[in-house]
Amino acid sequence: MAHSVKLKAGDTFPKIEATLLDGSVVTLGKPQEQGVWQAVFVYRGKHCPLCTKYLNEIESYKQAFLDAGVEVLAVSADSKQQLQEHVTQLDVSFPIAYGLSEQQMKELGVYISVPRSEQETDHNFSEPGLFVVNENGELHVVDLSNNPFIRPELGALTRGLAWIRDPNNHYPIRGTLDY
Repeated sequence: MAHSVKLKAGDTFPKIEATLLDGSVVTLGKPQEQGVWQAVFVYRGKHCPLCTKYLNEIESYKQAFLDAGVEVLAVSADSKQQLQEHVTQLDVSFPIAYGLSEQQMKELGVYISVPRSEQETDHNFSEPGLFVVNENGELHVVDLSNNPFIRPELGALTRGLAWIRDPNNHYPIRGTLDY
């Protein structure tokens, strides 16, 4: 069985682009403001009610992320039409991109699932992943799940990121020892 490659803490985040509904292209992990970090939330897609709930919950923590100097971006393998339909169920002000290819999902090292039926969705999709990329383009925090039920608790995440980003704490990237 072939093994997927998982990004490791401290790795340079790969250059992966996706598209916003307005047609503009975003580079994952590359914040719009200099010196700011970016939290890239990879989600399953429109078909997942837990994703809808989590994306709306991220919105309620958006200010806490910004206070910690971390921009938020979400992305899935959905099509433009699927995202257009999904945003009607979302109340978010952060950018959401679509069109993540299977090759890009493999580059990110996320778990990939096959739809159970055509009713679920019409393409293979990513399970949840979070990549927090620092100002040097390095992966500072990574969290991968193989199912929709396990995702970072956003209160703990935003408090932790604020602590990591506090220059008085000198907190390094953790988990970098190769074995």
